Amino acid sequence: MLDQDEVEKLIKQAQSGDENAKTVLLTENAPLIKSIIRRFKGRGIEYDDLFQLGCIGFLKAIKNFSFDYNVRFSTYAVPMITGEVKRYLRDNGYIKVSRSIKSDAAKINSYIESYRQQHGTSPSVDEISTYFSIDAQELVFILDSAKMPLSIYDDPEDEKSQPIIEKLSSPTNENDNIDRIMLKDLINSLSERDKKIILLRYFRGSTQCEVARVMGVSQVQISRLENRILGMMKDEFKKDG
Repeated sequence: MLDQDEVEKLIKQAQSGDENAKTVLLTENAPLIKSIIRRFKGRGIEYDDLFQLGCIGFLKAIKNFSFDYNVRFSTYAVPMITGEVKRYLRDNGYIKVSRSIKSDAAKINSYIESYRQQHGTSPSVDEISTYFSIDAQELVFILDSAKMPLSIYDDPEDEKSQPIIEKLSSPTNENDNIDRIMLKDLINSLSERDKKIILLRYFRGSTQCEVARVMGVSQVQISRLENRILGMMKDEFKKDG
């Protein structure tokens, strides 16, 4: 393991064009790269190709890193590596949904439409879960399986909403990569209900009405909950930044 002084020395050498320094940094950080790309396995891309993408992101991190950021290089490199893989997946078909999931989604949507016609309202998540004997979280995944996950920098499908990163970051915070790390930690700290609302709204691109239907509540309730969650996250974001 390299200590911080050795890492800084190698980064400076690599930024000056020293290929051997780049190789050493890549070798020492291979476990980090592998831990990141592991989450993208099973999405139609060979593991070796994923690793190459991770290495490209890592090399970009070396090139663009500045010691003025006042963060560890590994902290800066993580979103660069992740972003490179996600960019490729987005441009080349992010997720290949299996036929079984597509089939399940069609059955569930058919049930929801039938229920709506009979009762004049949409079934709750619990009602759907009970009917199909599946876990609620699995149900949410199936319902959104055909949708492209969005970046925290992309606009959700709701035209009135902004990218979540714009709702949280301050105008003076120009380090988007650090923002991404902080945002991930904030989302992971949310309750399961709040996390589900944020993921559906800003990563699945669902409108408030669609989220309300999935959660079994009204659109007004989702709007209030979303504003409360974002307000809390913004306060934490400013505090950490």
